[in-house]
Amino acid sequence: MARVHAFGDDPLQDLDAVGLVEAYRDGLPVDEVVEAAIARADAVDDQLGALAHEAFERARAEARSPRPGYFSGVPTFFKDNVDVAGMPTQNGTDAYVARPADADGDFARMYRSVGLLPLGKTRLSEFGFSGAVDHPRLGPVRTPWNPEHYAGASSAGAAAFVATGVVPIAHANDGGGSIRIPASVNGLVGLKPTRGRLAQDATLRQMPVKIVSDGVLTRSVRDTAAFYREAEKVYRDPRLAPIGDITRPGRARLKVAVVTRGVGRDASPEVAELTLETAALLESLGHRVEEIEPPVPRFFADHFVLYWSMLAMAVVGTGRRTYGPTWNPGRLDNLTLGLARHSRRNLHRLPVAIATMASSKHLAARHHASYDVTLTPTLATGTPRVGHLDPTADYEQVLDRLLDWVAFTPLQNATGEPAISLPLATTAEGLPQGMMLGAGAGREARLLELALELEEAVPWPRIQAG
Repeated sequence: MARVHAFGDDPLQDLDAVGLVEAYRDGLPVDEVVEAAIARADAVDDQLGALAHEAFERARAEARSPRPGYFSGVPTFFKDNVDVAGMPTQNGTDAYVARPADADGDFARMYRSVGLLPLGKTRLSEFGFSGAVDHPRLGPVRTPWNPEHYAGASSAGAAAFVATGVVPIAHANDGGGSIRIPASVNGLVGLKPTRGRLAQDATLRQMPVKIVSDGVLTRSVRDTAAFYREAEKVYRDPRLAPIGDITRPGRARLKVAVVTRGVGRDASPEVAELTLETAALLESLGHRVEEIEPPVPRFFADHFVLYWSMLAMAVVGTGRRTYGPTWNPGRLDNLTLGLARHSRRNLHRLPVAIATMASSKHLAARHHASYDVTLTPTLATGTPRVGHLDPTADYEQVLDRLLDWVAFTPLQNATGEPAISLPLATTAEGLPQGMMLGAGAGREARLLELALELEEAVPWPRIQAG
């Protein structure tokens, strides 16, 4: 298995984002780090296919006088579905030609306010609908752990660059698992925050059920914790308790529910066993563990797919108005078009699907009144090989294969609760298999404290060590 990484003896070394902040304070020049990150991106992207838009010259200019903030000068990437001034927003599709955005969107404004320095944008699946990035013209985004396999869901480009060491932190967002899935596949930390935790662009705020959350992918828990600490200095939803400065494991011993049956599909025998091994680890650390049935009914999956397909129908139906005269729906992939058809054929069921999605938060709240944390696998099976989710294949085939894999993450998108994927397991093929911890709304601090404890107990596998 040939792994790909860019770690080396340059100013970036193997520093995480917090380590880089500390190195800057000791005199490490920002421009040298940015130049190293650009060189790393150039070195690995032909093998990974992660880059959507490069803004290297702009990054070099900004490195000479970086924006203030805790992460001032730390190189990063945006996912190519948020507006960033001067960069096009292509959304992973060939269906239109994007022009550079006139201004930062709400999320980009908040993200840059903590000092992060963008080098460009990373690739996603078409409008984020697929659990794997595989483009008819551009090809797939591949995991650096084994490029014969996908790098995961729509934030795959971000994950590939963080895992290979191009940057220590990158923007991701999650409407069905797209922070947590690529974290699982690439051996990273991926926290989907509580709904409303971070600033969002207007298009996401207008959804009937706001299933998408922005966030980051990192190689260490402390980087994720530091990002949320700094972000809430810029933007904070007053309805949510602050996360604060999480720097050490929590002392409380938690009641943990363990679930190996997903939303509509179950974990494979191998993944179920890895999940029970993680449960045993939690028990060995003094937490109380209990295996239970899923807290939502199996038919929830059908309602989620119908809601998901409604979003595709909206894209197809409003494309010209939204994206301008270059819009050409004939260039959309089979998954997007198939989802849109599914929604049109089931319009009479949409009100029930939306109501089911909205009410799921009440089921989740009752569940978390009894359990502090829920442990599941992030994904139901090991990472598929490239081609398994080919977007030019028959829609029904792609969807069925997608649901077999992505059976656990959509629940928190509906409920709005936080969940974090941690690189706690490895498959027989030697690929990372994330384990997911979920908690009640507003309980990110609890998840981060537990994540720090687990990181100390079982240090993450590192790609450059293989």
